[in-house]
Amino acid sequence: MTGRTIGVLALQGDVAEHVRAVEALGETAVPVRRERELARIDGLILPGGESSTIEKLLRRLELFAPLRDALRGGLPAYGSCAGMILLAEEIQDAITGQTGLGGIPMTVRRNAFGRQVDSFEADLVAPALTGDPAPIRAVFIRAPWVERVGEGVEVLARLPDGGPAAGRIVAIRAGVLMATSFHPEVSGDLRVHREFARLVRGVG
Repeated sequence: MTGRTIGVLALQGDVAEHVRAVEALGETAVPVRRERELARIDGLILPGGESSTIEKLLRRLELFAPLRDALRGGLPAYGSCAGMILLAEEIQDAITGQTGLGGIPMTVRRNAFGRQVDSFEADLVAPALTGDPAPIRAVFIRAPWVERVGEGVEVLARLPDGGPAAGRIVAIRAGVLMATSFHPEVSGDLRVHREFARLVRGVG
């Protein structure tokens, strides 16, 4: 369970929560704010927050292009909520000029579930995501959803029938990249982070 260093993009959002989750698994977690720090990590978490603000900060700190290149070069990454938007090849309802880092051939709808007051929780049965048949309590906060997936993208979870936006795709994986619409870092459930750690340990 050790021997890998997982970075957490530390520009905005739930940085501390992701760091705690990684450390709770016995892995090494480090904040990432500069290009030089990319060379020290084996995988990267892109946390929730405000996707357009994170993108602006990436560009201001001259981290956008190096991170995009690292992802293209095979750096494993996991994006939650805003992180999912950053990893999408296409963003619907993006602000003017917003492009994201790309990496996953999918179309994501930004703020798909509405405003902050429309946040909600749902129980997802997603063994392909968690490695466990027991439901995971998923917290959605101004969350995106996946409108379309391209070749090579595996759907890991959809919203259950009978709730808001039933059937919408909320978790995916494409090679060494994975993303969720929801925030596992706030629930105390470590299974999503554990699966990402396994993915990182399987690279190289």
